[in-house]
Amino acid sequence: MDLQSTINQNSSETPNHRSLTNTSQTHKTDETEINHIKSEQKKSWTIEDSEKLYRILGWGNPYFSINSAGHVTVSPKGDLGGSLDLYELVESIKQRNIGLPLIIRFSDILEDRIERLNACFSKAIARYKYKNIYRGVFPVKCNQNSQLVKEVVKFGKPHKFGLEAGSKPELLIAIATLNTTDALIICNGYKDREYIETAMLAQRLGKTPIIVIEQVEEVQLVIEASRKLNIKPVVGVRVKLSTKGIGRWAGTTGDRAKFGLNIPEIIQVVNQLKSAGILDSLQLLHFHVGSQISSISVIKDAIREASQIYVELAQLGANMKYLDVGGGLAIDYDGSKTNFYASKNYDMQNYANDIVAEVKEACEEKNILPPILVSESGRAVASHQSVLIFDVLGVSQVPKEEPPVIGKDEHLILQNLYETYQSISKNNYQEAYHDAIQFKEESISLFNFGYLSITERAKVEQLYWGCFRKIQEILKDSEYVPDDLEELEKIMASIYYINLSVFQSAPDSWAINQLFPIMPIHQLDEEPTERAILADLTCDSDGKIEQFIDLRDVKSLLELHALKVTNKSSQYSPIQKSENSATEITSVFEPYYLAMFLGGAYQEIMGNLHNLFGDVNVVHIKLTPSGYKIEHVVKGDTMTEVLNYVQYNSDGLVESIRCQTEQALQEEKITLKESRMLLQNYESSLSSYTYLSN
Repeated sequence: MDLQSTINQNSSETPNHRSLTNTSQTHKTDETEINHIKSEQKKSWTIEDSEKLYRILGWGNPYFSINSAGHVTVSPKGDLGGSLDLYELVESIKQRNIGLPLIIRFSDILEDRIERLNACFSKAIARYKYKNIYRGVFPVKCNQNSQLVKEVVKFGKPHKFGLEAGSKPELLIAIATLNTTDALIICNGYKDREYIETAMLAQRLGKTPIIVIEQVEEVQLVIEASRKLNIKPVVGVRVKLSTKGIGRWAGTTGDRAKFGLNIPEIIQVVNQLKSAGILDSLQLLHFHVGSQISSISVIKDAIREASQIYVELAQLGANMKYLDVGGGLAIDYDGSKTNFYASKNYDMQNYANDIVAEVKEACEEKNILPPILVSESGRAVASHQSVLIFDVLGVSQVPKEEPPVIGKDEHLILQNLYETYQSISKNNYQEAYHDAIQFKEESISLFNFGYLSITERAKVEQLYWGCFRKIQEILKDSEYVPDDLEELEKIMASIYYINLSVFQSAPDSWAINQLFPIMPIHQLDEEPTERAILADLTCDSDGKIEQFIDLRDVKSLLELHALKVTNKSSQYSPIQKSENSATEITSVFEPYYLAMFLGGAYQEIMGNLHNLFGDVNVVHIKLTPSGYKIEHVVKGDTMTEVLNYVQYNSDGLVESIRCQTEQALQEEKITLKESRMLLQNYESSLSSYTYLSN
């Protein structure tokens, strides 16, 4: 029920209020009622409303939810029990002198994702009586950080979970880190002689590397290395399927795909291996139809085609044992459970069932032993375990003060705009919207030709924003927003300045408009009254986030709470800016924490050093019977470290400043006290975090 309906209902239930003869008393009583109702409406906001608004039960289940205090909670073990208050956890981490922004990795979530993936395939294998096993691998490219890869190996050991390497450096990581007997090392990517020889020699260490041929030229390198080392390799081929992918990575499949062999090239590989006498080394077929496959139908089509190719290779005499279905297992970023690119219309069990069923059917038809199934599900394994926490430093808003009263002796443009402002109603707001725009444009023209003073122009802009605010209030209660007013909410939106670099911590948001769930981690028992975009610390105009998850496609603004001013002392005083205003109001705000979820795959490793904002602090959390423990802390980059990345020597920089201060002292441009303070601040900055302290 909207506000006006509630007022009308209350009026009909209390007729005495309307029968009072004193009109001023009636107005006073009505005003009291309205204020009371508004207060009740504000109190009526619940955590269930926040759950719906931010769709946390859609994308966050079973790991993230909201508790009665209005804080996000984390259940690292999923359905198995145990939870942590994320807001309290962040406060506790800050007390350990670990600043924001920071990434919190929940090791238990990573373990749970690996368990779930293997359990789904085990269930599917049992359901369809599939006569072989599943051997998953984690693609190192998703997140190469040492602690995470080691945890993947540790948690995957009971399932003989392996690693996939897409480059020579990743191969070195895989060989050194994976110590699980019979776990696979899938060797993808471009290969030179050294790559192939290293992979083969890893067999001598008890590893199981499979060299996947993706270019015809690699076959001869494999044959030569085999003869040189006297090691029989295990080889696979990557096929370019005709099945098309879906979503952002659909173009990575088909005849013009970057990697893989077409059918004639695969026959060529078979013949070359046969001529070399090592056709029995060909044991794996690999394919990949793109990342984040949102529709299960694409997966079914790809499996069906690949299964037939696998069967045909076996009939050609290859010693086929493995079918690698690649990556593509999606996660539901927006919680809609649809085939929208940021979602998926299937679950992990559907995925496993369809793979097992399709492969079994193809093999049974040709009386061939079904292969060991391999998947490279990096996004589905690593995304959930990582939560990026950052704070809001300040806000920029359109002016909210009441516009000035305009007298009849003032400029005509001001009188016209003031009349427009006063006359705005439900009946004419659309016309008033265009009038306000027209009058503002005319005022700028008058100002540019010297017919309007800067003081008068300031009044014009105050009236302009006042008109927009009144129109916005009317539209809040309207079921229909005219097409020409659709941009109004975005025009009136706030800009929340966040202690973060989008280019470092959420590069896919900037580069490919990837959607991530972003929401406050506290105050969720209060109604968010602001609509905002997020602007980062970089000086780049692209350093912002203005696309957010929504049930209906994508929304351009995020619902946030108004920043609260505090009288407590603070290490920094963020600036609250008013657009189109000549003044800036310095305010100290209470901490307001936001989080980006499901960013554990690709974001950390693909980040760049735009404006030299470096890696953020990382904390690894493990659930315990009594709460939690911090297993690892990986400190973010200092200014010295990021400067070294771009070939600056910190000692040389300090010496340069010292020489300059000495020269300034000689010329009496600086005092000794000032020079000492400058050098102290300079050296202190070099050893500090690249982000703002709070």
